Amino acid sequence: MTLMTNLQNRIAKRIAYVRTRNEIANLPTELAVNDLGIFPSDASKIAARVVYG
Repeated sequence: MTLMTNLQNRIAKRIAYVRTRNEIANLPTELAVNDLGIFPSDASKIAARVVYG
């Protein structure tokens, strides 16, 4: 990979991580826990696993 391609990929992943984290963190707690089985407080861990693997 070139330096520019690598940088673009890292920026795209960071944007995806922030969006995913924010979406999970802003879910109503009742919906997140009862329907999805996740806790909004775990948003960072979940987003990192989804985006970065």
